Amino acid sequence: MERAAKKDAVEALNGVFKTTSVAVVAHYSGLTVAQMQKLRTQMKQAGASVKVSKNRLAKIALEGTDVVAIGSLLKGPTVIATSDDPVAAPKVAIEFAKTNEQFVILGGSMGKTVLDVNGVKALASLPSLDELRGKLVGLLVAPATKIAQLSTAPAAKLARVVQAYASKSEAA
Repeated sequence: MERAAKKDAVEALNGVFKTTSVAVVAHYSGLTVAQMQKLRTQMKQAGASVKVSKNRLAKIALEGTDVVAIGSLLKGPTVIATSDDPVAAPKVAIEFAKTNEQFVILGGSMGKTVLDVNGVKALASLPSLDELRGKLVGLLVAPATKIAQLSTAPAAKLARVVQAYASKSEAA
């Protein structure tokens, strides 16, 4: 790689590391090209991305970012999964690791917090941002629905009473 190409790669990686909220580091040695493509596809569908880079260039790119703590994990053939949603990259990485033994998660970082393998698994077990939004909307809509039901209930009861008196007077 030429010096200019290395500089561009470092700048691109630095931009990714500055904007990401979570990064997961894993070894990928032994994965086939098809398996890596499947990982990339799954990550993209979840709103995350996968980067394979030279460890030395990645360590340089980490300087000055919140996820600088993952630098110690960059040894051997590593892949870095990043996402803006704190749950997306860990969730896909854990699911992919369950079906592929060669994909070994080493750890990660969420902001300035360093995560070990158990920390990444804990993040993966959390609901995604969209699921949380759905639950929140459901909680907000439920009281409004109950208020609407309560406000219409007395009117419906009054209408039934009037109907009963009307039916009674017609029968008499």
